Amino acid sequence: MFHSYVAIGDSFTEGVGDELPDGTVRGWADFVALGLAKHAAPEEVRYANLAIRGRKLGPIVDEQLEAAIALRPEVISFNGGGNDMLRPRMPEESVAARFRQAVERIREEGIHVLMLSGANPTEHLPLGRVFDARGVRLTAALQDLAAMDGVTFVDNFSDRGLRDIRYWSSDKLHLNPLGHARVASNVLTALGVPVPSEWGVAEVAAAPAGQKSRNTAAYYREYVLPWIGRRLTGRSSGDGRTAKRATLEPVAIDAAS
Repeated sequence: MFHSYVAIGDSFTEGVGDELPDGTVRGWADFVALGLAKHAAPEEVRYANLAIRGRKLGPIVDEQLEAAIALRPEVISFNGGGNDMLRPRMPEESVAARFRQAVERIREEGIHVLMLSGANPTEHLPLGRVFDARGVRLTAALQDLAAMDGVTFVDNFSDRGLRDIRYWSSDKLHLNPLGHARVASNVLTALGVPVPSEWGVAEVAAAPAGQKSRNTAAYYREYVLPWIGRRLTGRSSGDGRTAKRATLEPVAIDAAS
């Protein structure tokens, strides 16, 4: 059982798609922290989230990894590479090597590694087959890390149920609240921690699948063209953003339900 947890990564880990009424984002890592806190009660669980949307793997490692280690948590969750996969060219070998080095760096410090693959949105995206093939190869290249001591691997990319459109936001790239809750369920299950029944994860999974989505002209105008514009101008959705929870803070058990 872990009592201190730091999350690093990109929009997937920051929680984009699970927006709260006050404009902040929640996401699966927040749910995991809450699940740990519920299980540990009355003992305290502390949690930090250094993830920032739009980050490729290199900046995640360069900007977040050592900061997370410096907080000396018992467990660090690490995910990255999703934004690399969406670029016209992806240096797969160097991305896999950088990911491997980060996992080994965390283990060197005696910190447990919660290694995640991101959820797979490619059935709903333009050029989805290209991105899917990259994700499959990257996951396979890192699969052996799951057998290492001090590593727990949660393979969300291969969770076929999570590909259902019901779990995705309107941009079809980020999970919605249901999707984030399902990822948190996957993580807690891998850690041997009970999934709070009030999240309704099992009920949603048992319901009929959603209809296959179609990408309309409005979808391209609202989501695809702005994304291309940022790529062409060298901008990122994370420009100017800082970590939403930069220090280890106690988790309030009534923070979410």
